[in-house]
Amino acid sequence: MAKRDRVAAIGVGYSTTGRRTGLNRRQLVAQAAKKAMEDCGITADQIDGVVLHAGVAGAEPPGLDWIDALDVAQMLGITPITFYNSDQGGPAYFHAAISAIAAIQSGQAHTVLTVRVINQRLSSAEERDSVQGPMRITGDSQFTMPFGSVTPIQTIAALPAQRHMERYGTTEEQFGAHVIAQRANAVLNDEAIMRDPLTMDDYLNSRYVSKPVRLLDCDYPVDSASAVIYTTEERSHDFAKKPVFVEAAAASATDILPAGFEKLLDLNMNSPYHAAKTLWSRTDLKPSDVDCAQLYDGFTIIVFQWLEALGFCGEGEAGSFVESGATRLDGSLPVNTDGGACNVGRRHGANFCIESIRQLRGNESGARQVKDAEVAVWANATGPFSGAVLMTAQ
Repeated sequence: MAKRDRVAAIGVGYSTTGRRTGLNRRQLVAQAAKKAMEDCGITADQIDGVVLHAGVAGAEPPGLDWIDALDVAQMLGITPITFYNSDQGGPAYFHAAISAIAAIQSGQAHTVLTVRVINQRLSSAEERDSVQGPMRITGDSQFTMPFGSVTPIQTIAALPAQRHMERYGTTEEQFGAHVIAQRANAVLNDEAIMRDPLTMDDYLNSRYVSKPVRLLDCDYPVDSASAVIYTTEERSHDFAKKPVFVEAAAASATDILPAGFEKLLDLNMNSPYHAAKTLWSRTDLKPSDVDCAQLYDGFTIIVFQWLEALGFCGEGEAGSFVESGATRLDGSLPVNTDGGACNVGRRHGANFCIESIRQLRGNESGARQVKDAEVAVWANATGPFSGAVLMTAQ
């Protein structure tokens, strides 16, 4: 990016995060937003844009718990505003981030608060008990659900993981190596929920959810909100924390007609490849310049897809790359240094942005700090839609 157009991240914050917190979305959003504002010492009158991603990711309660960007602005006293967006779809937190970045670059706003809020899904028993009478399945799902393709675990995780194993010889032990490495990072993170060290036996003895996907391959459902504040480079030095700059960003949507993960033309090589190609075309930096990568881990196979798509290893080589120890904290490319969503909870991608910012600030990650980190990449989603952002310390 031309220096005059650079966007900087200046403030980050999390809400209370955990299982069944009892907090509604308004309370979660207010907590995270205030933490982000306190983090960088900004006041409401210095913000002129709000983007909220509050898409339904499961059975979030409707009615009084509904919230949009204007609600957020009103709650926090952010007025007047020149840009707002209440996105309910797209690739998780990335969609909020790319909206804010574009708004600042185009001059529609100079400082934008972004928030992702998510409530955990109902349990299987609760979902079953909530169904009244026989279920009628319509649309394309009538051809897949009767055969067991019911949830994202089958379509986003099990099918691509099985295909990766068959095509490239990837093993369950290689998936386990990633899970163990992430947990080792989580042990060093006071904000992580899952902090007990794992062994390969622990991984292989964990139950299958949809073979070959095990329970430990899945992110951990929580109630949470995450907030990041972006501004112009010119304004970025006026606040309390060291700014971190957006070097490049890229969104992608492929195979969108017909939409659906199970109908992708290729279960492994899809939108992350397109997003990564676009990302690298927008910068002079290369994969070898990246000091740490924070890659969406709704399921383990997604991390493998991003490692290959971003060029950190060759096609089909993610398993051996992870198994070699390259993605561990002391490896050549530390990955998911906060422990990932499997351990810090399903913050729907926002934690990867926040961890990138903290790593590039250089002094906020404690024992998991990557020494002299100057470049980080974070990525969200997979399959038919995804996005990635490259950030720098200078």
